Amino acid sequence: MFMTVLGSSSLGNCYILQGNDEYLIIEAGVQYKSILQAVGYRPDKVAGCLCSHGHGDHAKFISNITGAAIDAYMSAGTLAELNLSGHRVHAVKPFEIFRAGGFSIIPFPVEHDAAEPFGYLINHAEMGTLLFATDTCYVTNQFSGLNHIMIECNYEPAILQKNYEDGVIVKPARDRIINSHMSLGTCIDFLTANDLRGVRNIVLLHTSGQNGNRRMFADRVSAATGKLIDVAAPRLQKCFSIDPFGMSPVKNAIQYSLNLQSG
Repeated sequence: MFMTVLGSSSLGNCYILQGNDEYLIIEAGVQYKSILQAVGYRPDKVAGCLCSHGHGDHAKFISNITGAAIDAYMSAGTLAELNLSGHRVHAVKPFEIFRAGGFSIIPFPVEHDAAEPFGYLINHAEMGTLLFATDTCYVTNQFSGLNHIMIECNYEPAILQKNYEDGVIVKPARDRIINSHMSLGTCIDFLTANDLRGVRNIVLLHTSGQNGNRRMFADRVSAATGKLIDVAAPRLQKCFSIDPFGMSPVKNAIQYSLNLQSG
């Protein structure tokens, strides 16, 4: 399984999981032609598209995706916010497992200024289990059995505050970032609160070029977790390898659902 970044910023977000015979799209915030190219011009090989929330940098091109006969999955709140309908769009519920091709997926709530935003646990026989959470100021649940993590690490409070004091950013924008995006410290706290023993990849998402520092973020998170860290940028590709413990996707998903609901 390979993960490819098409975009990871306020300009547009999209990530592709590519297995031996199928793809999964996560987010639809970049031009559809770029998404189509990334799936080898084979929309028939796409198991589905996950949408975290309804903001344009994550969902602007969702209608192009459903128009290509690809099923899209999101919360009921996101579906209503986007005013979508049709047999290709599916409202999924928090903590309830659903399948898209060979992928077993569990949505979970996150904290953002959007209608019912979700993160996702994604399991596949070729990959093991991936945690995906972006555009959230924190994640309340704890997880076990993870193999890969894609997590927002948007800003450093000291850099953000200095930009505010220097007039680079206005107070409403500063306050929105604090209340809807994940800081470096919160990202580290989240990661270290979870079981990272089986984690092979940690990719930091949606890192601000204005209020963050990519090298510093990678170094700080690596020091805290003992893992090699990647910061998402267009064309980054990572091998997301199989779960070394050999648990089945469905068994994994059920166990993680129990962990989530009790976490």
